[in-house]
Amino acid sequence: MMTIKPDLILIRFGEFTIKGRNRKQFERRLVEQVRRVVSPFKTVKLIQTFGRLYIELNEESYEAIAKELKHVFGIVSFSPVLRAEMELESIRERALELMLSCVPSPRTFKVSVRRVVKSFPHESQAMNHLVGGHVLRAMPELKVDVRNPEVELRLELQPEGAFLFTDVVPAAGGFPYGTNGKAMLMLSGGIDSPVAGYLAMRKGLEIEAIHFHSYPFTSDQAKEKVITLARRLCEISGVPMKLHLVSFTEIQTSFTQCNQDHLIITLMRRSMMRIAQKLAEKSGALGIVTGDSLGQVASQTLSSMNVIGRTVDLPLLRPLIMSDKQEIINLAEEIGTFATSILPYEDCCTLFVPKSPSTNPNLNVVMKVESFIPRLDEMIAEAVATTEEIVLRPGEQHEAEQAGQDDWF
Repeated sequence: MMTIKPDLILIRFGEFTIKGRNRKQFERRLVEQVRRVVSPFKTVKLIQTFGRLYIELNEESYEAIAKELKHVFGIVSFSPVLRAEMELESIRERALELMLSCVPSPRTFKVSVRRVVKSFPHESQAMNHLVGGHVLRAMPELKVDVRNPEVELRLELQPEGAFLFTDVVPAAGGFPYGTNGKAMLMLSGGIDSPVAGYLAMRKGLEIEAIHFHSYPFTSDQAKEKVITLARRLCEISGVPMKLHLVSFTEIQTSFTQCNQDHLIITLMRRSMMRIAQKLAEKSGALGIVTGDSLGQVASQTLSSMNVIGRTVDLPLLRPLIMSDKQEIINLAEEIGTFATSILPYEDCCTLFVPKSPSTNPNLNVVMKVESFIPRLDEMIAEAVATTEEIVLRPGEQHEAEQAGQDDWF
């Protein structure tokens, strides 16, 4: 790792660069998001080239900016860069300066040169030796290892200058936020759904979140918990996000009275899906994102997901479907949602859970049970009509959170 203060940050774009004619649109959105991230740093300057973006630091903090760049969707990686004049001696001196700053001191290295400016008098292979030899003379303890070096000293000869770097910092990758449409995220208070939301955003989806509560059976703390999770996703995206809070009490209690305890979870999830689709249609969303992970709980067996999914026409997007629980936990910790998700406040999905929920529900039986529940369609329509909407904005706190009010429901 280099310890010297860099001059620039080199940003590499993600998989959207294969998009052909739409590439410029994706690049434009990514540049907008990077500009938002660096806006608090008044002296920085963005320099855009084909397939690359540079942030000229102008004495601003690399560490502070790098912390934010890691979560900008569409950036696959970035590097802190030293700039040199486009002449050999300047490049050699800056290369040595960079190698001397590496901590811990490397034992092996190699030089890799990318020569975009063909008018530069030395070809790439010659520059490998000219730069590497200069470093070796000043640092005789170093050895060259072209196969598995501890440090790879990279030099890019670009029209904008000569750039040197050793570190490649992985970032979020994927597509710039909002470039692949909008979807509704089913956001519970658990570990999985915020991670599913993050992965959906990483693939370029704009999301609005839906949370179902059953006041007075669920507490104010449970609602605060969900707002905190939604706010974290909002902070990561860097743009405002809507959170829809749906009162599910009447619908949920009606299921407890139908004498089909083993089907309660299936019935709940089907009604939630119906409500989510109606809210999606009102918001112009074209899909529904869930935190389902195959086989994790009774409602996430293939049979259960089939019966539950039959209630909606929109695509059901399940980013975690083949993920192990530990993989999900690791990502939750990485994106900063895990500590909130494990707070011991129940949501409506953990209420009235039967001892033996069905893992293999029959669609015809479930539909017949639904037909005997009085006013189910009316209750669903009423839940949609009375949904509370909160608009979360990065860097802002909702007034209910600020006041700590107890009369949210």
